[in-house]
Amino acid sequence: MAGMELPREYGYVVLVLVLYTFLNSWMASKVGRARIKYKVPYPTLYAIESENKDAKLFNCVQRGHQNSLELMPVFFAMLLLGGLRHPLVAAGFGIDYTIARFFYFTGYSSGIPENRLKMLGLRIVPFFGLMSLSGLTICTVSFGINILGLH
Repeated sequence: MAGMELPREYGYVVLVLVLYTFLNSWMASKVGRARIKYKVPYPTLYAIESENKDAKLFNCVQRGHQNSLELMPVFFAMLLLGGLRHPLVAAGFGIDYTIARFFYFTGYSSGIPENRLKMLGLRIVPFFGLMSLSGLTICTVSFGINILGLH
């Protein structure tokens, strides 16, 4: 791998990563606003329903962001590594995943947890998220196989 040159198209992979970080920042700001609106002070991670009548509403916003944070390291690793061999394909899967995460978060933060699974009224968010991560995983496996010379 010494002397490996990045493909020009890898720039798309980088831009998708930046787009996702903007999405993550936007989700974090929504959680911050929800803390104020529903009176959930730091360092409380989740509100307790017996102590706060709006606990479910806050928890839905918080959980939507938290789930995205939990999956972010896997997404970033697969995007960046898989994109080294397949930059356009990885960037495409990355855009799809980012869109799925947007709908997951907006659906969840509606206060109706089942809405996290819907995109444009259809129950397809899990499909797009899983398809995108699976595609990125295949790109990353292909990259590893290529490095080993097993292709």
